[in-house]
Amino acid sequence: MERVSKSEPLISVIVPIYNVEDYLDKCINSILNQTYKNLEIILVDDGSPDNCPKMCDEYAKKDNRIKVIHKKNGGLSDARNKGIEIANGEYITFVDSDDYLSNDCIELLYINIVKYDSDISIGGHQVVYDNGKIINKYSNTEYVSTPKEVLDKILYSDGIDLSAWAKLYKRNLFNNIKYPVGRIYEDAATTYKLVDISDKISIISKPIYYYIIRNDSISNNSFTEKKMDLIVSTKEMTDYVRQKYPELSRGCDRRLMYSYLSTLTQLAKSKQVDNNIKLQLVSFIKKNRKLIMKDNRAPFRDKLGIISLLFGFRFYKAIWKFYSLIRSDAI
Repeated sequence: MERVSKSEPLISVIVPIYNVEDYLDKCINSILNQTYKNLEIILVDDGSPDNCPKMCDEYAKKDNRIKVIHKKNGGLSDARNKGIEIANGEYITFVDSDDYLSNDCIELLYINIVKYDSDISIGGHQVVYDNGKIINKYSNTEYVSTPKEVLDKILYSDGIDLSAWAKLYKRNLFNNIKYPVGRIYEDAATTYKLVDISDKISIISKPIYYYIIRNDSISNNSFTEKKMDLIVSTKEMTDYVRQKYPELSRGCDRRLMYSYLSTLTQLAKSKQVDNNIKLQLVSFIKKNRKLIMKDNRAPFRDKLGIISLLFGFRFYKAIWKFYSLIRSDAI
């Protein structure tokens, strides 16, 4: 692998932190041990009620690359925005505080962004469950794409996702773009905008980021109406893409359907089901199902979800539970 020199530019690593004391050491140490050394590590304590604030301060004493922000709890978007505000790096990357990086993660992202003169560099990741199960989300490919091509892949979940992490961004992309405060699934409301104002995006689909799925994570908590934020953000994205790239409308149909199916799956996992929300989700899926069933690019899991729902919500729950045990694309 090509090595970077000591004169390479400063990269800001922004880590929003809340209630993750059991995971924080591994996360921070994986950043400190990066082969790319010219880092500004911004730890944003988002009013964490556990030992995380103290842990952050202790790390700052050990390494002068670390800056700590202590703030009132405002959610993940607010924490990221606060980190962006004080970031001095020419590039920015995000790490969720319960995840961790391969030692060469930032170096590989940087080499790729320079190699292709791109605005965003995207890496691959592995999903790691609390029980030790690992799911690969990479294909060991390397290429450069236009914003339109990347958006098309996002719409079809074709090797590129909307997560903020496992990506390196030029700092100036955030001059007029912020994460929406108070909304969960905030990446879905933001990443597509960053992609579309870029000239080129480079992709290296190698596992360099390890995404931890905890039993108490947002995606696994009991269902609340806030989970509908995924649909809100996806609708904003698909409306935007339809207007600018009408030829991607079919992909927009698929992505919006995915947001409804994903939200319905979250509802199905909950012990208490809000019937009004269930009816709203089921009604949309059934009404628009033919658009997806006729789309050859729509993933099998989407079509399976639609077909199983025709036999009732209980059948949908049973099929999805079984599917999630045998397939890696069920998350």
